[in-house]
Amino acid sequence: ILEYPYHEQIAVVAPEPLLTGHNYTLKIEYSANISNSYYGFYGITYTDKSNEKKYFAATQFEPLAARSAFPCFDEPAFKATFIIKITRNEHHTALSNMPKKSSVPAEEGLIQDEFSESVKMSTYLVAFIVGEMRNLSQDVNGTLVSVYAVPEKIGQVHHALDTTIKLLEFYQTYFEIQYPLKKLDLVAIPDFEAGAMENWGLLTFREETLLYDSATSSVADRKLVTKIIAHELAHQWFGNLVTMQWWNDLWLNEGFATFMEYFSVEKIFKELNSYEDFLDARFKTMRKDSLNSSHPISSSVQSSEQIEEMFDSLSYFKGASLLLMLKSYLSEDVFRHAVILYLHNHSYAAIQSDDLWDSFNEVTDKTLDVKKMMKTWTLQKGFPLVTVQRKGTELLLQQERFFLRMQPESQPSDTSHLWHIPISYVTDGRNYSEYRSVSLLDKKSDVINLTEQVQWVKVNSNMTGYYIVHYAHDDWTALINQLKRNPYVLSDKDRANLINNIFELAGLGKVPLRMAFDLIDYLKNETHTAPITEALFQTNLIYNLLEKLGHMDLSSRLVARVHKLLQNQIQQQTWTDEGTPSMRELRSALLEFACAHSLENCTTMATNLFDSWMASNGTQSLPTDVMVTVFKVGARTEKGWLFLFSMYSSMGSEAEKNKILEALASSEDVHKLYWLMKSSLDGDIIRTQKLSLIIRTVGRHFPGHLLAWDFVKENWNKLVHKFHLGSYTIQSIVAGSTHLFSTKTHLSEVQAFFENQSEATLKLRCVQEALEVIQLNIQWMVRNLKTLSQWL
Repeated sequence: ILEYPYHEQIAVVAPEPLLTGHNYTLKIEYSANISNSYYGFYGITYTDKSNEKKYFAATQFEPLAARSAFPCFDEPAFKATFIIKITRNEHHTALSNMPKKSSVPAEEGLIQDEFSESVKMSTYLVAFIVGEMRNLSQDVNGTLVSVYAVPEKIGQVHHALDTTIKLLEFYQTYFEIQYPLKKLDLVAIPDFEAGAMENWGLLTFREETLLYDSATSSVADRKLVTKIIAHELAHQWFGNLVTMQWWNDLWLNEGFATFMEYFSVEKIFKELNSYEDFLDARFKTMRKDSLNSSHPISSSVQSSEQIEEMFDSLSYFKGASLLLMLKSYLSEDVFRHAVILYLHNHSYAAIQSDDLWDSFNEVTDKTLDVKKMMKTWTLQKGFPLVTVQRKGTELLLQQERFFLRMQPESQPSDTSHLWHIPISYVTDGRNYSEYRSVSLLDKKSDVINLTEQVQWVKVNSNMTGYYIVHYAHDDWTALINQLKRNPYVLSDKDRANLINNIFELAGLGKVPLRMAFDLIDYLKNETHTAPITEALFQTNLIYNLLEKLGHMDLSSRLVARVHKLLQNQIQQQTWTDEGTPSMRELRSALLEFACAHSLENCTTMATNLFDSWMASNGTQSLPTDVMVTVFKVGARTEKGWLFLFSMYSSMGSEAEKNKILEALASSEDVHKLYWLMKSSLDGDIIRTQKLSLIIRTVGRHFPGHLLAWDFVKENWNKLVHKFHLGSYTIQSIVAGSTHLFSTKTHLSEVQAFFENQSEATLKLRCVQEALEVIQLNIQWMVRNLKTLSQWL
C-alpha cells in the first residue's frame, strides 16, 4: 500500500497484474479513532437533566469525511451499495441509512446490529448513529417515518413528525417518484455543527432545527424547523436520488433543495408566509454576489478548502433564486414537467448542469434554449443591473454588471458580462393583480413598447428576477410619489424590492442617499412585514457603521428618523404572541428595534416582564416572539446577566437557550463577552457549535466588535482545527468579526493577520470578502458621511 497523506489517498499495489474482465474483491482491515471535531465519525458527551454524563456518536461525512471513517472512493460520482454492521451497548440505539436487518448478541454483553444493503448512493450520504434515543413514528404508505431525540426531549418531536409526513406526501406527488426506502429517520443530534444533513434515510439535525417546544419556540423558530425539514426532505430527490458528479455543481443539490424548501412550505403551510424569508434571503445573497470576491455557482474546485467553500449562500440561495426566476418565466407547469423528466431520466445517477438544462430544453421543445439562457447565470459571477428609462410609451432597457467596486464611478463599467434576463413589469395602467408583462433581455440594450401612456412602471415584478433595477430620476420620483399616495397599489414584495434596490444603488453611488430616505418616508403607512424589515436592515447597516466609528450623535439622529417613521406601528404592538405568523414576526422586529435604542416605553415593558420572569425563577411563561428582546434588556444589569446564565444549562429547549445566548452576548461588559466566547470554544458549559452565533452577536455591538476580532486572531488555529478551513462556520466567524470595520487601520490589521497564515487561508473567499467589505465600508463613509451629517 502506498500512502499519499496530502491528498488523503492510498494506492493498493497488486502483487501481479490485474486481468481485464475479471472481478476482484479487495478486503481492507483498518482501525480509526473517533474524531474530536465535527467531521467523520465523531463523539459527543452531554449531561442529561439528572446531571448524568451521556455518550453519543454520530457521523457527518459531507463533503470529504467518509474517508476518515472507512476506506472508500470518496467522490460523489462513485456511487455504491453499503452493508453496515454496528456493535453497541444494550441500552444504546444504533441507526443507519437502511432498516435494521438483524440484532444478535456479541461478546462482553454487547449487541451487533446489521442493516439491510443500501440503495446505490454516494459515500458522503452514508451515516450511522449510536446513543440513547427515543422516537415517535408513523407509517406513511409503507414508509416508517420516525423522529428521534434524547429521551428527555421526546416531547418536542411532534411538530417535526407532522411536518415530515405532510412534506413527504407533497414531494412524492409533485415529483411523481415515490421515496424509495422503507424508513425515514430524522434525528436531533446533541452536538452538531451543520444546520442539518440529508443522509439518505437518516436525516441529522441540530436540536434547534428539528425540535419544537410551543412554550419557548417563537414563530421564527417554528418556521426554521419547518423549512429545514423541507430542505432535507427535498434532498432525498435532489442530491440523493440524482447527484452532481463533482462539487463544482453543488448548486444542483443545494439550490434545488433550497428552492423546494420555500416552494413546498408556501404550498403546504401558506400561513407561514415563507415567501418573506425567501425574499430576505435573495436580498442578502445579492449583497454577497455584488462583490468581486463572489464566484459563479458552477465553478472549478480541486482542493478541500475550495470544496468546503462551495457550501455558501450562493450555492444555496442564488441557486434557488435562479430556479425561481426560471419557474416564473416558463410557468409552473412547464417547470414541474422538466423537473419530473430530469429526476426520472437520471435516478441513481451522477450528473452535470447540462443534464438539467437538457431536460428543460426537451420540455420547451426548441421554443426557448434554456441551456443557453441559464449558462449566462451559472457560469459567471454576479448579476445584472438593469437601467430603465421611460420615453413616451417606450421603455429603454440597458444591462451591465451590478458591481460594488473600489474605484471612481468615472471609470468605465465592465462590458464583458451579458445575461439573458426575464424582464417582468407592472404599471399603473392596468389592474395590478391581473397584469404582468414578461420579455427576455438577451442583449446589452433593447426597447419594450408599452400599450399606453403610464404614470409609472415597476420592473422585476414581485422580485422574481435575480437583478437590481435603476430608473431615471423622474421614474424614481413617480414611484416614490405612488408609495406616498397609496403604497398598496404595489405588492409587499415590490415595495420591499424598491427599498432594497434604492439603498443598494445608493451604495453604488447611482442615486443620492437622500432619495433612498425620501422613498422610505412612506413607511408611516406601511403595515406589511417585508418592506419594514428590509428598511430596518438597510438603515441598521448605516447605523452600525456610524456607531462603530464613534459618530454617536449622527447615529442617534438616524435612529430618531427611523423611529419617527415607524412610531405608530411600534405603539400598536402588544407584548403577546397574538396574530398571524407574519404579524408576529413584525412585532419581534419592531420591539427589538425599539428596545435596542431605548425608545418609547419599550425598555420599561421588557424590564417588567423580565423581572417577573426572574422572580418566578424562570417558571413564568414569556411571549415567545419577544422573548429574546426581553432577555436582552434583562441582561443589561449584572443581576439579570448572571441569572440568565444560571438558567442556561437547565433549559430544556435549544430555541430558548439560543435566545439566552444572544442576550448574554449583547452585554456591554467586555470581560463577560470574552469569557462567553472562550467558554464556547472550550465546549464544557456552552457547546462549541454555538460559537459562531456568539461571535457574530458580540461583533454586532459597539463594546464587542473589536473584542470579537481579537478573539478570532488569538484562537485562529483552534477554530480551524475544530471547524475546518473553508467551512461555512469559518466563513461565518470571519464575516461576523470583520464586516463592520471601516478604517484603514483595521483593513491593514486584518490583511496583515491573514497574510501571516498559510497561503490557503489567505486565498479563502471569506478572507478576500472581508478585505473587500472593509474597503467598501471605508468608501461608503467617505462618500456619504458629510451628506448625512448635513441632512439628518
